[in-house]
Amino acid sequence: MKKAGLLHSIICILATVCLWSCGAEKALRKAEQAEALGEYFEAAKHYKKAYSKTKVKERDKRGERAFKMAECYRRINYAARAAGAYKNAVRYKYPEDIALLHLADMQRMTGDYKGAAKNYQLYLEQHPGDEAASNGLKASEDAIIWKKNPNRYIVKKFALFNSRRAEYSPMYAGEDTDQLFFTSTRDGVKGEDLSGITGMKAPDIFVVRKDEKGKWQKPEPIESEVNSEFEDGACAFTPDGKTMYFTRCQMDGDYPRYAEIFKSARSDASWGNPQKCEITNDTLSSVAHPAVSPDGMWLYFTSDMPGGLGGTDIWRVRIGDSGFDWVENLGAPINSPGNEMFPTFRPNGELYFSSNGHPGMGGLDLFKAIWNEEKETWSIENLQAPMNSPADDFGMTFEGPYNRGFFSSSRGDARGWDHLYTFELPEIIKTITGWVYEKEGYELPEAVVHLVGEDGTNKKLSVKMDGSFTERVEPGVNYVLLGSCEGFLNYKQELRVDTLNESTDSVLQFPL
Repeated sequence: MKKAGLLHSIICILATVCLWSCGAEKALRKAEQAEALGEYFEAAKHYKKAYSKTKVKERDKRGERAFKMAECYRRINYAARAAGAYKNAVRYKYPEDIALLHLADMQRMTGDYKGAAKNYQLYLEQHPGDEAASNGLKASEDAIIWKKNPNRYIVKKFALFNSRRAEYSPMYAGEDTDQLFFTSTRDGVKGEDLSGITGMKAPDIFVVRKDEKGKWQKPEPIESEVNSEFEDGACAFTPDGKTMYFTRCQMDGDYPRYAEIFKSARSDASWGNPQKCEITNDTLSSVAHPAVSPDGMWLYFTSDMPGGLGGTDIWRVRIGDSGFDWVENLGAPINSPGNEMFPTFRPNGELYFSSNGHPGMGGLDLFKAIWNEEKETWSIENLQAPMNSPADDFGMTFEGPYNRGFFSSSRGDARGWDHLYTFELPEIIKTITGWVYEKEGYELPEAVVHLVGEDGTNKKLSVKMDGSFTERVEPGVNYVLLGSCEGFLNYKQELRVDTLNESTDSVLQFPL
C-alpha cells in the first residue's frame, strides 16, 4: 500500500510538471503566432503566461520570455509593464544588451530619469559611442533640468473631450476653428471587435463643434464612410477645409496589413466616400499621419519605407492636379535613427512633429522646426516641459495664428492611453505708454508723437483727449520719440526696450 501510494504521488508530480511545462510551451506558441501578425497586446498576454509557467531554475528560458513580453509591451506603449519585464530579462541574464537599452528607455518613459541614466551608462560601457544610448543619457540629464525649470507654456487636460478610452491627434478643420476633429476608441465607434494589437476597439474620427455662443458641444462620430470597422484616424485638412486626409489601417487575421492614407472631399456638411492616395508603389511599407502645408501644395506624412534615416521618418510629396508627384525624405536634422511621427503645421509655416530619436523627456517628444531659406536647412528645438513629459506627446493643432490649441498625450495614464490637452504660450507684448502735456500740467490732445526705431520703424502717433498714447514696440530695439504741438517746443525721449520674457509697459512723460 505504501509503495502504491508513493508511486501515485510520483505520477501526480510528474503529471503536474508535464502540465506546467506543456502550458508554458502552448502559451509560447500562441504568443509567437500573435506577434508574427503584429498583435502585440495578445502576444504580451501569452508571453506573460508562458513566463509565469516557466520554472525559476530555467533561467535562460525565463530571461528570453521576459524579454519578448517586454518587447510587446513596449510596442503598445505599456511603459511601466515593459520596464518590469525588461528588469526580469536583465535579472535572468538575457544575453543581448539591447534589453538594458530598452529598460533605460522605458524608465525614461515612466519618469525614472536617474534609473534610466544609470542603465544608459552601463550600456555605453559595453557599447561606447552608441548614438541611441548617448542621446538617451543626455535626454535623461536634460529632462531633470527641464522638469525643474518649466517654460511659459500653459498645459491643461481638457475634460470635455476626453473619455475612459483613448483620444488623440486633434485637428482644426483648416481655417475653421469652430470645428475640431480627433481620433478616439470611445463608445460609438463602428468596429466592435477588440484589436489584438492594442486591446481596444478600432478608432474612428469624431468631431466637436462650437455653438452660437462659442461654447464647445459634445463630441460625436462623423457621419460618413470615412469611419469604418477598421482603424481610422490622425486626420488633416487642406487650408480651405474642403479635403480631409486621414490614416486607415485595415486588419486581417492571416497576415499583417500596413497603414495607408485616404482622402475625402467635403460636399456641403458631409464627407464623401474616401479614396486611397496612391503615394508610392511600395506595398510593404506604412504611410500614415498626413499633414498639409499651409500653401496647400505639399502632403507631409510618416513612413518606414526604404531610404529613411531610421524607424519611421517624415516625408513629403507634391500634390499635383491629377495626383501625387515624387516623394522626398526631409532628411536630417528633422529625421533621426529613431522614429519621427505626427507632422503638423502652424499657419505661419512652422512645422511641428514628434520624435523619440532626438534627446527628449520620454517617449515621443514634441519638436518645432523652422526652415532657414538662407542656409537651406531646418533648425529644430525641443518644446521641453510642460509641453513634453515622460510619456508620449504628439499631434498638435493651432487655433489660427495664435500660439494655442490642442495636442495629445499619454501622461498620467497607467495604461498608456492618450488624451487631449490644451496648450497656450502667452504672448509677450512690449508697449510704450506716454503722456503729452503742457509743462504746467494741462494735457495736449492736439499733440503728435513721432516714433523712430533702429529697426526701420517710423510712425506718427496720435494723442488721445487726455494727452496719452500707447504703442506696441519690439524687444531689444532702440527708439527715439519726439513729442510736438503747435506753439510749444519739442520734447525728445530715448528708450531701449528690454528683452525680458514677460510683457512690459514703458511709461514716458512729454512735458512741452
